[in-house]
Amino acid sequence: MSQGKYLDRELYKYGRGEAYPFHMPGHKRQAVTPYLENPYLEDITEITGFDNLHHAEGILKEAQEYGAEIFRAKQTYFLINGSTAGILAAVSACTKPGGKLLMARNCHKAAYHAACLRELETVYLYPSWEESLGLNGGICPEDVEAALAADGEIQAVLITSPTYDGILSDVKKIAETVHRYGIPLIVDEAHGAHLPFHDYFPESALYQGGDIVIQSLHKTLPSLTQTAVLHNQSELVSRERLERFLGIYQTSSPSYLLMASITACLRYVEQRGEEEFEKYVCRLDKWRRVLAQMKTLYLPGKELLGQKGIFDLDLSKIIISGEGANIDGPSLHRILREKYGLELEMEAPKYVLALTSLMDTEEGFQRLAEALLEIDSRLMKGYKRKPLSFTDYPQELCSRQILSISQAMEREQEERNLTESRGLISGEFAYLYPPGIPLLVPGEEITEEFIEQAVRWEKEGIRLQGLSDYTQKRIKTVKKR
Repeated sequence: MSQGKYLDRELYKYGRGEAYPFHMPGHKRQAVTPYLENPYLEDITEITGFDNLHHAEGILKEAQEYGAEIFRAKQTYFLINGSTAGILAAVSACTKPGGKLLMARNCHKAAYHAACLRELETVYLYPSWEESLGLNGGICPEDVEAALAADGEIQAVLITSPTYDGILSDVKKIAETVHRYGIPLIVDEAHGAHLPFHDYFPESALYQGGDIVIQSLHKTLPSLTQTAVLHNQSELVSRERLERFLGIYQTSSPSYLLMASITACLRYVEQRGEEEFEKYVCRLDKWRRVLAQMKTLYLPGKELLGQKGIFDLDLSKIIISGEGANIDGPSLHRILREKYGLELEMEAPKYVLALTSLMDTEEGFQRLAEALLEIDSRLMKGYKRKPLSFTDYPQELCSRQILSISQAMEREQEERNLTESRGLISGEFAYLYPPGIPLLVPGEEITEEFIEQAVRWEKEGIRLQGLSDYTQKRIKTVKKR
């Protein structure tokens, strides 16, 4: 209880410790403004002269216009409930209750929540699957075309690009396809707020036909957690509807500290971005070249391009695969944290993910590289890496949809042992977080393959979230009528 009572103290201690943050937020504990040193002094409400985010006419209107200028967008809205609020608002603005949404299966859970709230019927686009790495590939434009041609009732399309792992789809071709059907393309670019600011990175969906593009500033730029922006680039989306839903999904008491953090971030990018991004790219490229020398651990790079749906790769995401070195992601993550004081963003069954930003230091990159090279030298020598193997989406992650999400969540439910739930309809989500991609969605049939995978993950210490039973042994199912 003592730690819970002193969360502020624990954060204070951690922030001044030796652990290096290869994780969000993108500011990497470095301030970019002198004006927020004592947050209590600047924490205000909607007093005279400081406008109202939900009816911006003064300083906040100017701030959002400034954001549009920096990103070269048509309209920009500040989000202080993260990209989650942007996804909820975008999907709601682009669909009618009970309508149809074509969405990538690897979308963030917020997209599924939006589908539930709007009682939408969801049609899924499945990315390819890189089996040896254990990560999702991209969305093929041909699959988008096929889905839209087969169903004339789809009202909007939603994809994630880049993914958590930095995989980008061919947004330009997808946008051209979607627009031929006269509907909007929503791009969750939460992990790509940095893309517009250096040619080393892939082109942003902002300039490739995305009608609504949502970016989390806090993920890869120097801004506080929860800060994000939504860009409306198209006449296909009603500004009035979009603003109405932003007002619904965002708090009525938006934090001025968070909004100030957004403007400080934008100002930093405007005033110092060109110089600092150039330095960052030089550091990043240098240390990626060093890590490419590993003998057993593997750093994926541009060799992934051209595989199913993988149009480009954001090299700011450092993926380290242990598959060819006979070490799993959780073990590698634990060694990096406990022995080397490196806190990474995510561990997956077969790899770990280090998130970098322009605020990362030379010392930080050096610590990561030296640690990984040392670990690499101690692993099995001569162990051959498995070749890249792109296949269809894993069968255990594909389930037959029987009810819509909202139908399943509104029906009476009962809890039972997961191992005894085969063939029943799931009443809840099951997803790995991060990155928050549902493996099982309410309304879908629970398959034997999914059960076997979930049991295996539980034994390996990999937690599925969304299940009301934290032990991962029980699941809520829709009660039979």
